[in-house]
Amino acid sequence: MTTDTFTPLDGGCTCGAVRYRMHMRPLFVHCCHCRWCQRETGAAFALNAMIESDRVSLLQGEPEVVLTPSNSGKGQKIARCPVCRIAVWSNYAGAGDAVRFVRVGTLDDPDRLPPDIHIFTASKQPWVVLPPGTPAMPEYYDAKEHWPPESLERRRILRAALAPE
Repeated sequence: MTTDTFTPLDGGCTCGAVRYRMHMRPLFVHCCHCRWCQRETGAAFALNAMIESDRVSLLQGEPEVVLTPSNSGKGQKIARCPVCRIAVWSNYAGAGDAVRFVRVGTLDDPDRLPPDIHIFTASKQPWVVLPPGTPAMPEYYDAKEHWPPESLERRRILRAALAPE
């Protein structure tokens, strides 16, 4: 997102049983082309907005958390609507429950969060054409090289809060 102002983003599942609000601009938006994301979504990629969990509130319903294998071997927790089973966000082992990877396609206005970066493009579908001007990495990347300063500071604060004393 390139503007200095942010209007909260609402989203939810297909049936409307689960609704949520993102109160702040995400840290970063990944478009992941790895085979795991392709398999889990049944699509060519997963588009996730990384945001601190405390900056996302439930407006309605309660998602069901499904433990799912991941490429790292540490697994992920996918929050799904208990009625229509749509995945609204994930939590990965690296950040635990502190960071949500909100599925951009579940937002009411997903056009507001285009990808900041394309990752794992070495395994992207050959017919997917990546837009010029958006960074694309064959595997993962170094956040210090790609994240905006505000997001890096938010990450520093989050890590400090999670660090054991």
